[in-house]
Amino acid sequence: MSPVLAEDVDDDLWSAIGDPTRRRLLDLLLSGGGGTATTLSQQLPVTRQAVAKHLGVLDRVGLVRAVPAGREKRYQVDDAQLARAVAQLSSVGSAWDARLRRIRRIAEAIRRAQQAPGETGGSSQVNESGES
Repeated sequence: MSPVLAEDVDDDLWSAIGDPTRRRLLDLLLSGGGGTATTLSQQLPVTRQAVAKHLGVLDRVGLVRAVPAGREKRYQVDDAQLARAVAQLSSVGSAWDARLRRIRRIAEAIRRAQQAPGETGGSSQVNESGES
């Protein structure tokens, strides 16, 4: 997987997902196949109005879509946008795993250099890739 660049990450999407209530709403929508602000608020410790506002945020970033259902809107998760979010998360995770491996290599090279200062025949330099 190629490293993720900052401009590849949708900050609005991740800001929306970053809220625990909105993540719970997504869970409820996924498990129940959809719902209205009223039905969802019955399963959460927040008001119907708060649920409607959270659903509005999720709708604006494309994670859910609303379909009129009588006097209310029925919300469903947009599978394509959710897949995009999962792909971004996977890519960001892979990029951070690579960064952490690099940090570990550098730290191990420094530790080796400090443990055996006389064995290298001089001062030990560590390059950007973590090799001495």
